Amino acid sequence: MITAAARDNAGWCDLVCRAHGAPGVFTERAWTSRVRTPPCYPDAVTLTPGATAADVLGPIDTGSGASVKDSFATLDLPGFDVLFEAQWIHRPAADAVPETTTVWEVVDAAALPAWEQACFDGEVTGLFRPGILGEATVLCGRSGGDIVCGSVLSRSGRVVGVSNVFGPDEDAAWSGTLSMAAALFPGRPLVGYESDPAAALRHGFSTIGPLRVWLKP
Repeated sequence: MITAAARDNAGWCDLVCRAHGAPGVFTERAWTSRVRTPPCYPDAVTLTPGATAADVLGPIDTGSGASVKDSFATLDLPGFDVLFEAQWIHRPAADAVPETTTVWEVVDAAALPAWEQACFDGEVTGLFRPGILGEATVLCGRSGGDIVCGSVLSRSGRVVGVSNVFGPDEDAAWSGTLSMAAALFPGRPLVGYESDPAAALRHGFSTIGPLRVWLKP
């Protein structure tokens, strides 16, 4: 399941990069980008436990700011520092009941800037471009017409990736996300990763293995 989660996450990274006009390259062992990726996104993602430093460093710009998502926490990357560690998470197909205080919907291109503003508190702009909407589902929860929480669902093979879950009430954000996933992708297991998986664990996820993100100072 970690392999499926890693491939889904790499697919999501590639989708964001393609929306910026810079698609990456998939090989059996890794996804890599020959140009520096948008903020918050890695330049390489390992896809198998057997991926080596050469698989991820050879095809990318390894100058300052380069980053690698070590999906199986197995690499040793000289000259890189560990930016953060996290846990892959998995949940069987969602069947949550929507919470009633927030109205959830699928975000369209017109609402995407407001979603991004709410997600990143205005610190990041122009990262999520409308081109992602054809292959990923961006969700938002509204209260009084304002976007107060949200998430992204990415589709890869038999799994659905959950990412960018945000909101002042973590439990409401996860509950609404799961309810939308159940409605939009019935029967599909969910995967993702979290640095602090506590909220996800409260909503039926389990941790399935570590990952590590490396950064070149």
